[in-house]
Amino acid sequence: MYVIRRVYRVKPRTAREAASIAARIGELYHEAGRRSEVTVYFNGTTLPGETDVVYMEWTDDAIRSPYGRNEPSIPETVELGARLRELTEDSWIEFYEMLTPEKAIELG
Repeated sequence: MYVIRRVYRVKPRTAREAASIAARIGELYHEAGRRSEVTVYFNGTTLPGETDVVYMEWTDDAIRSPYGRNEPSIPETVELGARLRELTEDSWIEFYEMLTPEKAIELG
């Protein structure tokens, strides 16, 4: 099982708007059965730490390309993705392997 996190560094004062767009994209992929439920979190300017960053996170049993399933694009995500790109200064994706009970090393 994997945690997949998409990170967007966005233009100043646009984190909440970008997070709202990312959340809607996540909902659409989830409704289409292509992703587990997506969690979106962000820091605009009101919290300590790095600001103007949006995180979109979900889990999956495998790392897959959204383009490799021979499925048609989701029309609404095309427009939303373009809007999100307009707000984005940089983005990247991170992959983490989850420690499940089956993978844990027995200590003792």
